[in-house]
Amino acid sequence: MRYLVILLGVLAGVLAVARRRLVVVQVTGPSMLPTYRSGDRVLVRRVAGAKLGRGQVVVFEAAPGGLWRTGPLSAPKDAKWLIKRVAALPGDPVPPEVAHAAGAPEGAPVPAGRLVVIGDGPLSADSRHWGYLPADRVLGVVVRRLSSS
Repeated sequence: MRYLVILLGVLAGVLAVARRRLVVVQVTGPSMLPTYRSGDRVLVRRVAGAKLGRGQVVVFEAAPGGLWRTGPLSAPKDAKWLIKRVAALPGDPVPPEVAHAAGAPEGAPVPAGRLVVIGDGPLSADSRHWGYLPADRVLGVVVRRLSSS
């Protein structure tokens, strides 16, 4: 009986930590085709923007009305989330296809606290259209697909 109580306590602790570190997000739209399809559910590990790597697929809070919010991220169920691949990190050269939208000369370094993100699909609104993504708007990194549409 005592071991069962201990086991249940440990299990409850593990679940509590997992709920804070992991989030399930549903993909909407064709911007990440063929990698992810609209309706796919993905498991996201919360990660600070400073700990991202080039090539990782990230989920971030959309900019309502084209203006990036500041402050804490919204609760996962209360926001519109977008999914894109990290193309450039702070200090990396601004990709040529992003320079105009970012208002930066081609090859200039991506500023601190900013990222360049690009969708895998041909129909993607991303850094090529709206410039840099503030790194503090990133919820986390996609760990794996949970289900397909």
